[in-house]
Amino acid sequence: MQDFHKKQVFLIPVYLLTALAIFLIGTVVYIRPQLGIIFIIIFLFVIFLVVKIEIKYRHILDMYIESVMSRVKNLSNEAITKMPIGVLLYDKEYHIEWGNQYITHILDDQSLIGKHIYDLSDGLMSLISKKEKKEDVITINKRTYRVVIKREERYIYLFDVTEQAQMEKLFEDQRTVIAVILLDNYDEMTQGLDDQERSTINGTVTTILNSWANKHGIFLRRVSSDRLYAVLNEGILNVLESNKFAILDHVRDETTKRNLPITLSVGVGIGSENLPELGQLAQSGLDLALGRGGDQVTVKNLNGKVKFFGGKTNPVEKRTRVRARVISHALRDLMKSSSNVMIMGHKLPDMDALGSAVGILKMVTHNEVDGYVVIKKDEVDRSVNRLMKEMTKNEQYMSCFISPEKAKELVTEDTLIIVVDTHRPTMVEVESLLDATDKIVVIDHHRRGEDFIKDAILVYMEPYASSTAELVTELLEYQPKKIKLSILEATALLAGIIVDTKSFTFRTGARTFDAASYLRSNGADTILVQNLLKQDMNEYIRKSELIEEAYMYKNGFAISYGKENIIYDQVLIAKAADTLLTMTDVIASFVIAKRNDNLVSISSRSLGDINVQLIMEELGGGGHLTNAAAQLESSSIREVEIKLLKIIDQYIEGRTNK
Repeated sequence: MQDFHKKQVFLIPVYLLTALAIFLIGTVVYIRPQLGIIFIIIFLFVIFLVVKIEIKYRHILDMYIESVMSRVKNLSNEAITKMPIGVLLYDKEYHIEWGNQYITHILDDQSLIGKHIYDLSDGLMSLISKKEKKEDVITINKRTYRVVIKREERYIYLFDVTEQAQMEKLFEDQRTVIAVILLDNYDEMTQGLDDQERSTINGTVTTILNSWANKHGIFLRRVSSDRLYAVLNEGILNVLESNKFAILDHVRDETTKRNLPITLSVGVGIGSENLPELGQLAQSGLDLALGRGGDQVTVKNLNGKVKFFGGKTNPVEKRTRVRARVISHALRDLMKSSSNVMIMGHKLPDMDALGSAVGILKMVTHNEVDGYVVIKKDEVDRSVNRLMKEMTKNEQYMSCFISPEKAKELVTEDTLIIVVDTHRPTMVEVESLLDATDKIVVIDHHRRGEDFIKDAILVYMEPYASSTAELVTELLEYQPKKIKLSILEATALLAGIIVDTKSFTFRTGARTFDAASYLRSNGADTILVQNLLKQDMNEYIRKSELIEEAYMYKNGFAISYGKENIIYDQVLIAKAADTLLTMTDVIASFVIAKRNDNLVSISSRSLGDINVQLIMEELGGGGHLTNAAAQLESSSIREVEIKLLKIIDQYIEGRTNK
């Protein structure tokens, strides 16, 4: 309907004509009064008719508007009360003030008024408490609703989207999933078996896997003696995830009964319509599962999310080049899928920690990702400080060494954190960084202790390696694209190996010399290593003071301690223990001294007959069989010394009893 009746502009001509008519009538009355009276009567009659018509029109218009408003009001009431849209009004304390009929039907509750929203649906209350979210999808009484919240007005709309959600779920459940299954230790377990025994174990594993596949509707195809491919959909995958991939335990238990425990590693690729891409995700997931020790399932999504299942058995430690290659490739993929990479070692880093960090930094920059080494520059010993000064002379490295404060500014949820030369969260340079992201990698050569970084997505621990620098060197060798190390980078890694092996005398194997050879071929400067490791005269004198206090305990235990009021550097304490071990008739050495962080430190060394790791673990520390340490909060060195002597006595008694 046109709304020109609301506008007054069109009345102006009428007013003008009326004024003109009055003027003309007045003129006629003046000239001929009798005729003027007739015109006045006619004019008044016309005015009467116009007013009457206007009144009737306004009455009709009011009736029309009232009718429309009534219909709109009825429609609004019907929409609120009868249409499939739930409406809730709540007060400031989240108690319900009013709800329409549909909401009572949804919640199956006729007495809503006065109830708390949490009593109706914890999911709804959780959504309201998230102030940044205005709408989301929740499930109530097996129905799915899209919830729209108006917080300022304090009311809620619920739209039933169950059918839409079911269609989306059906589509998602039908999406293709590819899995790669590997029998972890098949070759090792079947080596030396005759054909009949190998056929028996083969048949056992095949029967179990085929039965599992048929039960869940999975297409399974064996492509080699230890590798299978599976094709399924996301609906089946959800069922397998809900029972935590029980097939892992089933295969392990059944094969263990035959004294040939075989475990499975599975890589699963999801989230893509492209089959080759799914295959790559599955293979990448398998590499990640193997890198974490095997006997587990890795579900890798195209969006970068990774889920793990299984991993209940301790991985068999094997120092094979295949493992180094797998870890190297998996590490490269993690780097490329991250916004940046932060590398950190343990507190008071030594040459192995810094050399390993430099090696990983090279790998990061080689893969064209921003990388940083997190280090407290004022808490390093002289040799590490010399190396850092050499590196910061190069503009390439000046911005790569950052403080913990700077690291906290740069870290995001998509940051990859690589921890080298330690696996204990309390020992890392900045422990709070571990909580800033879920993407954590651990590379270490120490024996695993009870205190371990939780939920690391990739763990490369080889206790039989000489140093972390050796492990990192192998990872560099097996990068897909060949890496050319600079002289300083190769020297830093070689220095880490030399320090931890005491110049290739302890924990040195053929792989150690292979790594050193690789570094030397890349230009590692042995003279520069010696210059970096040179001892300061005052440091040597202080080390001599520590050694001077040494005494022999029982048969071959050399124990020394520092003075209560003197602070010693951690590296100096370790060097004193190394020197004591070179003395005649010493089979194990222990040096106790105070550090600058008010902790009492113990460094221990042995020639292999004594497991100093067990002794240090009793004091809350750890390490290797021949090289271990502990840090204690104690008021005096004497108290720590007494504890150590008691533990040594218990250790000796235990060996005697055995």
